[in-house]
Amino acid sequence: MISPDRLLELAGMLSGLACIWLMIRQNVLTFPLGLVFALITVVVMWRNNLYADVLLNSYYVIINAYGWWYWMVRKEEAGVDLPVSRTPTKIRWLLLPIGIVGFALLVFVLSNYTGAQLVYANSLTTILSFIAMWMSARKFLESWSVWVVVNVVSVPMYAYQGILPYAVLYLVYLGMAIQGYRAWAKSMQST
Repeated sequence: MISPDRLLELAGMLSGLACIWLMIRQNVLTFPLGLVFALITVVVMWRNNLYADVLLNSYYVIINAYGWWYWMVRKEEAGVDLPVSRTPTKIRWLLLPIGIVGFALLVFVLSNYTGAQLVYANSLTTILSFIAMWMSARKFLESWSVWVVVNVVSVPMYAYQGILPYAVLYLVYLGMAIQGYRAWAKSMQST
């Protein structure tokens, strides 16, 4: 029999896969499904002492609401779907120090004030995910490149923690991030 914890992890895995599949297809329903995934994942990560992931998925609840609103408002204003675009240079140069400072701050807090596991890997994936999710909500092509890095680090981190459905999920996410980059690049070229 499957334990309730494992069932919750599997529900997270399935909702996460569906969410990314919809994101690749630029379907706005990715955001409400992302809310479900984030709420499930908050519980899973809390139970596994991955507090940076708890923080991250709490943020996902908010950023999924923002992305849902942003994509819908832009469609209403322009009469067409929000197009994929490149990340403006100014924003890239702003995101770099934000990422470095965020990583250092999160490592410090988790190392000194919690019993968090895998502090460096978990802090890195968390900060990069904050950035990538905001970029995805804005439909910046390079968000997929950041997701690739997140996935490469997350697979062994979750496997080491014994959260196997999430290790498998992030392995699949890795392939989906590559597919997402290609699909969005093609969409950007055709616009």
